[in-house]
Amino acid sequence: MTAPAPVSAPSDRPAGTTPATAPPADGAPGGGDDLPVPVSAPMRHAKVRAFTEHTTVGQVRTTADGDVTIACACGMTLTNGPGWSLDEHIRLHRAEARFLALAAVAPAGIPRLVDWPLPAGGASGPGPGAGSTDGPGTR
Repeated sequence: MTAPAPVSAPSDRPAGTTPATAPPADGAPGGGDDLPVPVSAPMRHAKVRAFTEHTTVGQVRTTADGDVTIACACGMTLTNGPGWSLDEHIRLHRAEARFLALAAVAPAGIPRLVDWPLPAGGASGPGPGAGSTDGPGTR
């Protein structure tokens, strides 16, 4: 007497296809190539953190001298100026925040456009006077 043939569990995949756990035959990513993940978890988390820490809060306000401002969750006041709009300041602020967050957690040895770490005093960060319109480096 012979043993009965094994019975496989039902599958959602079409008949004749390989299981999802099987490596692709063409060497594509996800196979047995052990390719690195393109974006590391620390970089994804840094990007999300920068996004959440640098959202605008409150409503747009117009000052007595005609400037248009809005607050950022980081504490900085974003404003228009003689050569830029409020929207441009918001976009630049968010881009700088993403850059600083990503650069801080980027893998060692990754080629960079900007030297890292920044030289002392290279990034002001949110310190005293950051975001004010009456401190150094403002109009």
